[in-house]
Amino acid sequence: MKKPIKREHRATRAILVLESPWELDEHDSNRTSVLPFIEGVAKYAGDTEVYHANFYDKRSFDKALALLCRSRADNTLVYIAAHGAKGKVAGVKIEELIFAIGALSRASNINGLMIGSCFVGHDTDMMEVFMEGTFMKWCAGYGSSCDWLAGTMIDCAILAQMLELNDEDLADRELLVDCLAGALSPFSRRFVIGGDRNDEGVALEDSIKFVVQPSGRGHRAKEVTDEVLRDYELYQY
Repeated sequence: MKKPIKREHRATRAILVLESPWELDEHDSNRTSVLPFIEGVAKYAGDTEVYHANFYDKRSFDKALALLCRSRADNTLVYIAAHGAKGKVAGVKIEELIFAIGALSRASNINGLMIGSCFVGHDTDMMEVFMEGTFMKWCAGYGSSCDWLAGTMIDCAILAQMLELNDEDLADRELLVDCLAGALSPFSRRFVIGGDRNDEGVALEDSIKFVVQPSGRGHRAKEVTDEVLRDYELYQY
């Protein structure tokens, strides 16, 4: 009897979700998760796998990232979903996490990073430095605190839009900007998404930040938030 042939089956797109427990209330025993939302994005998009792991500190983040990066999709996006404060995510400096992602980006075809954490997206200079010399084409984050559900829906809209891009698209700076604007367009830019460090309300347009680095020689990472918000208005009637 012939043995059955086993072939590798894989989707051409992937979302790697690195999540830390939210504990949104005292009874939240790892109940709250972005995973169902991201699985919905993947089902809607089709041809997309979701790989998820929890992390609790830098050591567990590194292990989780290495495990998830075993996937080999043509267009891979990373989603960090965790509490953020004072430049840290789950108690770890954000630069330590995103530089670890950048180091693996080329081998794992990681094109984009969505940081779903409060207060860690304000340092766009650091994002630009992080992206230089990596395979990364775009990065997004929040510079204020962020409502959990509203932020998750915005994150999902961005991830869903950026999943659609192919190699040619990722080399087009204006297209990257326009796609980010289109993803943001269903949401009010003046919606109070969270607060600053003094608990003063912060609108979405003042919180969210975008950096892009198109593929191809001569392109460098640059913040494009103002350009995204400019194109955002083209979607409003």
